Order: sequence, then C-alpha cells, then structure tokens
Amino acid sequence: MAKNKTQETEQNVEEFIESFANTEQKKKDSFELIKLMKEVTGFEPKMWGPTIIGFGSYHYTYASGHEGDAPLVGFSPRKAEISLYVFTGAEEHEHLLENLGKFRKGKSCIYIKKLENIDQEELKKVMRETIQFVKEKYGES
Repeated sequence: MAKNKTQETEQNVEEFIESFANTEQKKKDSFELIKLMKEVTGFEPKMWGPTIIGFGSYHYTYASGHEGDAPLVGFSPRKAEISLYVFTGAEEHEHLLENLGKFRKGKSCIYIKKLENIDQEELKKVMRETIQFVKEKYGES
C-alpha cells in the first residue's frame, strides 16, 4: 500500500510561513489562523507534509483498508488561496457554511482569498463540529 505523503514533520511552522506565504497578507492571515486554530483545538501547530499546518491528529482507517494519520484541522497558505482543512465535506454539515462568508468549497476543503472575508466565529463553529465528528468517527488519538 502507498505511503501517505501528509505526515507530521519537524519543520518549523514560522519559518515555513515566512518562506512559503507569497504575500504579506497571507503571512498575516497565517499567523492569525494559527492563533485561532490553537484556541479552538488546544494544540500547537505542526507541519504536515511540506505545506500543511495542522493541529492535533487522529488515526483513520477506510473501508478499503487504507489507513494513516491526519490533523484534526489545518490550513495551507497556497499561492492563489489559503486552503482551510476544517470541514468534513459531509452533507449533514453543509448548514455550517451558510454564514461563513466569502469562500470557495472543494470536497472537504474551504478556499479563501483573505481571512477578513469570512466570519471567524462561524469558522470556529465549523472547526468544533468537524473535530467532534472526527472524534466520534475515528476515536480519540
């Protein structure tokens, strides 16, 4: 079975942001997201793979037998947008996005241009619900 690319690393989070975030706005938003996610999760930020900043972790096993570890929530300050890994992608959680603000949604990822475009209190609700869902589905790590 293929090895997961997204694994926790020892890379320095602040150094990553300073070198990877391509605008001052993205750097500022990244440090704000760290504060926000740390507050919601109670975990320190860790690098996952080369470009994801994650908080906490859980172990998953899919029906296919594929298994691995992933952060409870996280983000990546990518070139075009900031990717927020804070949403389950489950239909029963769609209502959590109604008052979030201006974003684009992937399968289980939310993309934003700037942090100011979304309601941070609503983002906290999305993260709390996602963490609860992950813990119920996969157990505590």
